[in-house]
Amino acid sequence: MEFLRPSRRRTVLSDIAYIGLNVLMAVIILAVVYSVASPLPAFILVILSKWRIFAVRPQYWYANIVANIVDIIVSVSFVVLLVAASGALYVQIALTALYILWLLLLKPSSKRALVVSQAGVGLFVGVAALAHISSEWWASVVVVLMWLIGYSVARHVLTAYKEPHFALLSLIWGLVVAEIGWLTYHWNFAYDLGFTGSLLLSQAAIVTALLGFLAERMYSSYHQHQTIRVTDVVLPALLTVSITIILLTVFGTVKGV
Repeated sequence: MEFLRPSRRRTVLSDIAYIGLNVLMAVIILAVVYSVASPLPAFILVILSKWRIFAVRPQYWYANIVANIVDIIVSVSFVVLLVAASGALYVQIALTALYILWLLLLKPSSKRALVVSQAGVGLFVGVAALAHISSEWWASVVVVLMWLIGYSVARHVLTAYKEPHFALLSLIWGLVVAEIGWLTYHWNFAYDLGFTGSLLLSQAAIVTALLGFLAERMYSSYHQHQTIRVTDVVLPALLTVSITIILLTVFGTVKGV
C-alpha cells in the first residue's frame, strides 16, 4: 500500500494549491480594482484565469466556452460590481469573499440542486451588473446580452436535468429574459442601500431572478410528475408575485440607474 501515499500526498497538495490560487486570484482582482482607475486590468485577469478553456485544440473551444459560460458571466459581473462599489471597501471585501465561495464551493459542484443554484447566481449577478453599466448603451445591445444570460442559465439548468429539448427551451427562456431586458431598459430602477457606495441593487435583477426561480420550480414539477402540480408551485408563485408587486408599487420609483 506504500504506492498510495505519494498519490494521496499529491492530492492534498493539489487541493491546497487549487484553493490558494483561487483565493489569490480573487484578492489580486480586488487589489487591482482598488488601486487602478480603469477596470480593464481586472477584466484581463478574469480572462487569463479561464486559460483552461483554451488549453485544448481549437475545435473544442466553443464547447468549453458554452460549458463555462455561467462561470464567465459570474466572474465578469464580479468585476463590474467591484468597480461599482468603489468607495466602500468593506462591500468590495464582502463581494470578494462571496466570489471566493463561488470559486471554491459552488462552481465545482455537479449536484443538481447546486447546479441550479449556480444558474440562479449567474442570472442575478449577470442582470445586476448589466443593469448597472448599460444605461447609456443601445437598447439592442442590452437585449442581446440579456438573451445571452437567459439562454446560458437555462441551458445550465436543463442539461442538469438531462432535458432532451434543452436547446429549444433555453432559446425560449432567453427570449423571455430578453423581453424583460427591453422593458427594464426603459424602466431601469435600482435601490440605494445607503452603505454600498455607488453600488445599487437592481430591480431588474431581483424580478428576473424571481421569475427564473418560479420557472425552475415549474419545470422541476413537470420533470418529476409529467405535469405541473399546483402544490409544487403555489408557494414559489405567491413569493414571486408578491415581491414583484411590492417592488413595482411600493419601491418602484426609489432611484433610477
